[in-house]
Formats: sequence, structure tokens, C-alpha cells
Amino acid sequence: MALSEREILDGLAEIIAEETGLTTESVRLGKRFAEDLAIPAPLMTEIIGHIGEKFRVTVPEADAERFRLVGDAVAYIQAAQG
Repeated sequence: MALSEREILDGLAEIIAEETGLTTESVRLGKRFAEDLAIPAPLMTEIIGHIGEKFRVTVPEADAERFRLVGDAVAYIQAAQG
């Protein structure tokens, strides 16, 4: 069964909190990874790896590079679930 947008956002927020020390509450759909959450590219690569593991989706590098907003990643995961 596919996860809801809320479940995906919550799971993604947990990953980001673990990797960055940010609070899960600070991770919202409209937040930008680099500008708002201050996540540098190397750390974003690690986060993408954790996304793949947690949500059982494959995220090619070309697709991951288009993740500007948290909502972009959530939408991608939703679409990848079928």
C-alpha cells in the first residue's frame, strides 16, 4: 500500500533530522533543501541514499539533482510508489 503525503513527509523529516540535527517540525513541503534547511550537496547525497532505503525507491542522481523543495522529494517518492 502506498504511503500518504503526510507519511512520506514525516519519514523524510526523520531522515533529515537524523542527518542534520534539525527538528522534524522544521521540515515542511515548501522548504528548500539548500537555502532554508542549509543542507550541503554532499549531505544531500547521503539523505537521498536513506530515502532509497526507507521508502524502497530508486532515485537516480539526475532525478535527485532536481529536488529543490522538500515537496519535490515527497512528490517523487509518491510517484515512485506507483
